[in-house]
Amino acid sequence: MRRCFVFRVPIGFALGIALASAPAEEPPGPALVRPADTLVVEGIPPIPAALADEVRRYTESRSATFVGWHPDRVELLVSTRFAATNQIHDVRTAGGARRQLTFFAEPVTVADWDPGGAAFLLFARDTGGDEFTQLYRMDIDTGVVTRLSDGGRSQNGGWKWSHDGRRIAYTSTRRNGVDRDVWVMDPRDPATDRLLAELPGGGWSVLDWSPDDSRLLLGESLSVSRSRCWLIDMKTGEKTRLDDDAAGQVAWRGGSFTPDGRSIWITCDKGAEFARLVKWTPATGTIEPVTADIPWDVEAFDLADDGRRLCFVTNEAGVSRAWIHDVATATRRAVDGLPQGVIGECRWHRDGRHVAFSVTAARTPADVFVCDADTARVERWTESELGGLVAESLVDPELITWKSFDGVELSGFLYPAAARFTGRRPVIVSIHGGPEGQSRPTFQGRSNYFMNELGVALIQPNVRGSTGYGRSFVALDDVLKREDAVRDIEALLDWIAARPDLDPDRVMITGGSYGGFMTLACAASFADRIRCALDVVGISHFRTFLRNTEGYRRDLRRVEYGDERLPEVAAFFERIAPLNNAARITKPLFIVQGANDPRVPASEAEQMVAKVRGNGGPVWYLCARDEGHGFRKKPNVDFQFYATVMFVRAHLLGDAP
Repeated sequence: MRRCFVFRVPIGFALGIALASAPAEEPPGPALVRPADTLVVEGIPPIPAALADEVRRYTESRSATFVGWHPDRVELLVSTRFAATNQIHDVRTAGGARRQLTFFAEPVTVADWDPGGAAFLLFARDTGGDEFTQLYRMDIDTGVVTRLSDGGRSQNGGWKWSHDGRRIAYTSTRRNGVDRDVWVMDPRDPATDRLLAELPGGGWSVLDWSPDDSRLLLGESLSVSRSRCWLIDMKTGEKTRLDDDAAGQVAWRGGSFTPDGRSIWITCDKGAEFARLVKWTPATGTIEPVTADIPWDVEAFDLADDGRRLCFVTNEAGVSRAWIHDVATATRRAVDGLPQGVIGECRWHRDGRHVAFSVTAARTPADVFVCDADTARVERWTESELGGLVAESLVDPELITWKSFDGVELSGFLYPAAARFTGRRPVIVSIHGGPEGQSRPTFQGRSNYFMNELGVALIQPNVRGSTGYGRSFVALDDVLKREDAVRDIEALLDWIAARPDLDPDRVMITGGSYGGFMTLACAASFADRIRCALDVVGISHFRTFLRNTEGYRRDLRRVEYGDERLPEVAAFFERIAPLNNAARITKPLFIVQGANDPRVPASEAEQMVAKVRGNGGPVWYLCARDEGHGFRKKPNVDFQFYATVMFVRAHLLGDAP
């Protein structure tokens, strides 16, 4: 199957990611939630076990996301959680039981059946969130699991099956930890693993095999706004660049050959603000847009194996819309019957008739829906549990807009406090990561507790630099314009002050990764306007971040943040670094970090904690030794949620801990 996915999902750190806990023998007095041995816990008051009981129904929901199709039958692979981590399950009928296939302490969210008859499952997983993902084969008859990749400090993944079902092409950083090369293997025999081509840089991906399996289509990402397309010969490893974008100002995403191998279905923003789905013939340079009349990004698409139909997804102000395009007639129709929310996956079955979607919305966690393209009927295949919550009791978000200091219009989503709370409500401002990401109206999980039980409003802004609003908007925060995004939050604080239902004197800023940098920058810049701040795996100094992030990411991040080797940029980094402005952070600060984080290393958190404490500032600190850039294990998620509730009560609402 030719598959192409260009969907970007923002990292939802601030309120939903946690650190681990485990039961321990209790001393005399009130029962407490005890941190596990894998935790570094500093400055956090004891957490009463009664709190865990109080919030329990907000911690028990689960989701199901589409992973793959059975090669022969209309059956699904999904990733969902029954115990502590997400694992791979198979679902054989709509509404049928989820039969667990993988059983590991670490999450498994990526897998594929053997296309030759489902004799084995191919999957990937890392260890402790380190993102050094390895490939594995699980033989169905015996249950034996075999590691296929090198097992070292390398990333391996992004595989695509050849059309004959005998080989996969995938990328790996094993050669030097920096460059992402292309390898080829028959997963039935790991000894066949061979290096096809050494490639410079960390932005390479395998997009598709040519119909005769003689060539590979590769993507080379240089930044969120710049990428290239290449062909590579399977015999010689020689690569040929296909695009003619000499200025390097076009983002080509995804890519799937037409059945005759002459053209490519792909998205690009050449001559446009938004990514359009096009049919591209490199030999002639002809680009035939399919979605030129849609003023939004096409964020995902998939071509059916027979080439007759395309499914694609548009991102319309954060809300997804799915379409089916008939190639022969050049006509399309919307897919009706899906919940209004965010679509994270679309993929055709081999039969060219059934297409699967993963969909989440404000009142429902992610679930899988299947559309029969012949009849237009949409059927729900999974129905994930809310864990005791009632969907009707959850709040729907309001799309909000405000003007920044320079007149740029910004938007975001406001989740209001439950209707029973009156007066001006406290506010949590949660900033997405990336910055090439987007806050969207998805299921808020544990965060629903703040709106429903504490009467706190939640705002998720899309400051300049967010995706989904055109390439010009994405570029507004690049390099020396970084502080303009921080000023967008200042304008949001002004907007909050003007709302009769929101309390400008009770505001907490939070965010993860790049959103963590924004959190720290706002804590330093607007200390007189906020009550407290929660930073999760955030950047405290771009110079040290770029020096210590994994090598395969460094050049890609320099394009967005700036090259610290340039004197002008280095001086700018020194001036804006939250680490260097820590003396201005006077309100309570909570920092959360994973020790195995390859993106924003733990040193970013450690140096910030030390600096703020050295200035006499109050800091809560949690670091998990078994997590990375975003914590995924349920006991961990729960523990940080308990600590976050304590922090919000003590410092946003003013309750005693």
